[in-house]
Amino acid sequence: MPVIRKDADLQTVITTYEVTPGTCTELCEEIRVACNAFISKQPGFIGAALHVNDAKTRVASYSQWKTRDDFMHFLRSEEMQRYHEKFNALAKTSAPVLYDVVMVSE
Repeated sequence: MPVIRKDADLQTVITTYEVTPGTCTELCEEIRVACNAFISKQPGFIGAALHVNDAKTRVASYSQWKTRDDFMHFLRSEEMQRYHEKFNALAKTSAPVLYDVVMVSE
């Protein structure tokens, strides 16, 4: 399960996808399948969440990894490349970005 803390020693990755209302649900399902079947079983995986805007034109995937190297190894794997082909066929654009948490308000 993702934990958002400033002092957490982990790698946060937020990937945004631009989609159409007609492909949003299918992309979310493909990401869910990939997460359950492959992503969540990768070394260093901590947790993930999926967010959709109300217009169903944007999807944001939030994931956490123990280290940047864990994420990069997973991202470069052949199996993940096959999943990305499926995701990219459903999205107009996609952009994974690595982040550090700098502030949390409770």
